[in-house]
Amino acid sequence: MTPHTPSTGRPANPLGLVHRPRRLRRSPAMRRLVVETRVHAHNLVQPLFVREGISAPQQVNSMPGVVQHTRDSLRKAAHEAAAAGVGGLMLFGIPEEKDALGTGALDPDGILQQAVRDVVSEVGDALVVMTDVNLDEYTDHGHSGVLDASGDVDNDASLVKFGEMAVVQAQAGSQLVAPSGMMDGQIGYMRSALDAAGFPHIPIMGYSAKYASSFYGPFREAVNSSLKGNRKTYQQNPGNARESLHEVALDAAEGADMVMVKPITTYLDVVSAITELVNVPVAAYHVSGEYAMVEAAAARGWIDRESAVVETLTSIRRAGASIILTYWATEFATKLPA
Repeated sequence: MTPHTPSTGRPANPLGLVHRPRRLRRSPAMRRLVVETRVHAHNLVQPLFVREGISAPQQVNSMPGVVQHTRDSLRKAAHEAAAAGVGGLMLFGIPEEKDALGTGALDPDGILQQAVRDVVSEVGDALVVMTDVNLDEYTDHGHSGVLDASGDVDNDASLVKFGEMAVVQAQAGSQLVAPSGMMDGQIGYMRSALDAAGFPHIPIMGYSAKYASSFYGPFREAVNSSLKGNRKTYQQNPGNARESLHEVALDAAEGADMVMVKPITTYLDVVSAITELVNVPVAAYHVSGEYAMVEAAAARGWIDRESAVVETLTSIRRAGASIILTYWATEFATKLPA
């Protein structure tokens, strides 16, 4: 039988403990006082898409509230993010024309480089303007690198392109470059290219643990991807955690200033392990499919949207990520609890 105290008849505490956690949950003020993990606006990065050749923003059907921007609407979105106190912007360019080598990515007057100049001139001092280094938006085959004669992704030839892309983006004014192509050696190659071109001050955020995930589908619509197959030969197997630690260690050794995990909600264990491994900031990308699931459930009244978003972002911070790339960044920067 459970022992009881003589005076009250309530269950006795066999361990002699007197602390009752519920005492610290009795009011909103008390809960705010003792909260362990908070998400702030400056922890958030807003991904933005800018598309060449359109005269008005185009809705991404699978991502409610997300659009492909014109250069003008991108400027407005950048101002809104800065006003909300968001920590950064991640820019993705969508060209009108593609080819096998992704040559549009290297054009100093390509859509992404134009967008970088636009945004940096408008809000560059208020937040960090970041750019994606990847060929997938620019190739007609949709892969993240160039292909060899057999149709496989050529790792080393792709590194050359990544180095050139990083330099072109830095010349346009990018304040941080982020290679997402998952080529071996990409951090070291880009670091050397940037240093040689006079940009030793530009940091690199590696997409170090990027999984071959089913949650990328809406993003491919957002960037008009031409991919017909998959990227499993260079993105990581979802079942592998130790491999992620190895990839992160390699990127850190090559000079990555930040590392990233992508996707995130099904990989919080990986984030936690990586924060114990490295001494650089750890970022997490809450990707398009993860975003779309919450939006779809909320639209049907199955969940409360605002509380679900805050809970999601808080869980990512609790796992250890100090930077969160999320399509909710601007909207929720001003709604996060104090």
